[in-house]
Amino acid sequence: MSDFVDEAVLHLKAGDGGHGCVSIHREKFKPLGGPDGGNGGHGGDVILEVDRNTATLLEYQRRPHRKAENGAPGQGSNRSGASGADLVLPVPDGTVVTTLDGEVIADLVGHGTRLVVARGGRGGLGNAALASPKRKAPGFALKGEPGEKVDIRLELKTIADVGLVGFPSAGKSSLIAAMSAARPKIADYPFTTLVPNLGVVEAGQTQYVVADVPGLIPGASEGKGLGLEFLRHVERCSTLLHVLDCATYEPGRDPISDLEAVERELAVYGERTGVDLSNRPRLVALNKIDVPEARELAELVEPMLVERGYRVLQVSAATREGLKELAYALGEQVAAARAARPPEEPTRLILRPREIGEIPFQVIPLGNNVFRVIGDKPTRWVRQTDFSNDEAVGYLADRLNRLGIEEALAEAGATAGAEVHIGDEDNPVVFDWDPTVDSEQTVLGPRGTDPRLS
Repeated sequence: MSDFVDEAVLHLKAGDGGHGCVSIHREKFKPLGGPDGGNGGHGGDVILEVDRNTATLLEYQRRPHRKAENGAPGQGSNRSGASGADLVLPVPDGTVVTTLDGEVIADLVGHGTRLVVARGGRGGLGNAALASPKRKAPGFALKGEPGEKVDIRLELKTIADVGLVGFPSAGKSSLIAAMSAARPKIADYPFTTLVPNLGVVEAGQTQYVVADVPGLIPGASEGKGLGLEFLRHVERCSTLLHVLDCATYEPGRDPISDLEAVERELAVYGERTGVDLSNRPRLVALNKIDVPEARELAELVEPMLVERGYRVLQVSAATREGLKELAYALGEQVAAARAARPPEEPTRLILRPREIGEIPFQVIPLGNNVFRVIGDKPTRWVRQTDFSNDEAVGYLADRLNRLGIEEALAEAGATAGAEVHIGDEDNPVVFDWDPTVDSEQTVLGPRGTDPRLS
């Protein structure tokens, strides 16, 4: 069984941020040393990185669940927790990253290209960082934020300059073996090639990569045979080479009908995927002319193909006849395609600042005096709060009030006892809103308490 895999689904979890620490400095003759709890470390990111030494997605098919390292909690004496290590996942050059719904996230091309697919959670602040003139010795700290969870699909599209297209057993594997150092499996039965094979060919000053991939049959664009697995790897090729079997004994087949059948599959695949393959330069290799009957057939059909606008070469992978001419002809097409490409522009980071006056949250009435508060800040603050600590809950109430949520609830029609949902939609934190309670506490109680909640 082949160990080449060109598609995999990954379930990724970035590292959680470490919790902040609650600590009071203790030292002889210094009974009021003040807070010295350190911050928690940030959680590690999950990063995809193109690695030229990685050629398959097999490892991710075997182990689809991956998690980055969590940040360490803060400690006393103002010691911050260590940040979690990033999880770097190597992927082959030409890997396309999509959501499970098919939306493209990134197309990873070029050794060293990186993509952060899941960001680690930020570490929580310790009570030393939360100290203020009003709250000199906080009896609480903030919790670390959870890391992001994402489900993605990886799809490998082979990067090659020339794609060999043709029916099974047309001689594509033999041709690439004769033209390069590649050693694909070769046998006299259909679908010998189960995975893409790449070979490097040199023609004068031009060096290019040729892809030998599974053969096509009618209906391949709809998934018959190995069609879809093949066609995915043709998308990046700048030149296509039709390899036509002139020595086939199958009834109803000849070089002209084979070419027409393959062209139909390429056209249908383009319509289904939106990838237009009709504008790719094409050459035709009439293969197996070492067989006398095949040479006669090649001489017969060559004028017909030339009349259709194809550049035709008669070749034999067995005797290597015509391979040098074929290599140079392909090299000319590849060089022309490379010269026609627009120059690569440097990657630019697009910054989109918030519009002036943009509201950082939104209050949504749900009916029956129930309201949902959505927004990045309120959700993040709720995640950071230790609800077993009344002082921490009071601190959250102060933050929400300063953001303007109290006023927004009143404007939305909330009355005393309103049920307010904040946080994740599936598992929100529910508050009972009481507008009569002071929004900002001026007299603080003992550490860890809040008079408003007693």
